[in-house]
Amino acid sequence: MKRLITSGLIAASLLLSGCQSAYYGAMEKVGYHKRDIMVDRVKDAKESQEDAQKEFSSALEEMQALLNHDGGNLEKAYNKAKDEYESAQSAADNVSNRIKKVEDVAEALFDEWQDEIGEISKTSLRRNSEAKLKETRRAYEQLIKSMHRAESKMPPILTAMKDNMLYLKHNLNAQAIGAIKGEFASLQTDISGLIKEMNKSINESNKFIESLEKSKS
Repeated sequence: MKRLITSGLIAASLLLSGCQSAYYGAMEKVGYHKRDIMVDRVKDAKESQEDAQKEFSSALEEMQALLNHDGGNLEKAYNKAKDEYESAQSAADNVSNRIKKVEDVAEALFDEWQDEIGEISKTSLRRNSEAKLKETRRAYEQLIKSMHRAESKMPPILTAMKDNMLYLKHNLNAQAIGAIKGEFASLQTDISGLIKEMNKSINESNKFIESLEKSKS
């Protein structure tokens, strides 16, 4: 059984790899190269982080409103906070998916670049291309580390939010709200830290995009 599952996963991986190669090949035929795709995907990842910043901030605001609830419809306030938590979860998933897409095209771009360097016969041109590849790869590695650092801060925050939402779902009263108030300051600090890391990653994205677009001109 294990062997069948492993074989299936390998087959799926090869199929996905083949689909990606076919996609890159088709795009290249219409003048849209891997470098262009890389720029667009880094932009998409940056935008997903900007969206996540907003969603996490909104979730924090709604949770604060729930904790400061002073009468009225408590369930309505809970549902608003729950909706914002779910939006933050979706935004986090989108960030991870966009980062994965950046990694996919980066791998394809650098492999192609390395292969094509081997086809350059003139030594000086080959060395220049190798130097540019190393420089771009270093900038990319710095970028992707920054993206992953920001990404890694989201799951613990989402777990804490989920715990609070589930606890309140089962005990939706003033006493239950009071019980989780102590955790709010920690959550606030964690989200502030997440936003700072995302700002660093967004700045790295802007620098990387600028460097790639410069090298085209």
